[in-house]
Amino acid sequence: MQLAAVKKPASIAAFGAHLRKLREERGWSQQELADVADVTKKTVYRIETAQTAPTLDVLVCLAEGLEISLPALVDF
Repeated sequence: MQLAAVKKPASIAAFGAHLRKLREERGWSQQELADVADVTKKTVYRIETAQTAPTLDVLVCLAEGLEISLPALVDF
């Protein structure tokens, strides 16, 4: 499935790597992060592998699940 082109693919990839690092620092699987953030595992996978850019709604859910501020989540 081809996704719509993003304007800053390098930033999307960098954010995915940052999210993976935050998740792994906690010793969590993608499913565990998905569960605490109330998103699907597929969403976490697609963000971490730069297949999709997260929406603001998903970013807020991830920040809450990781128990960090939204600015800290997007500071990569």
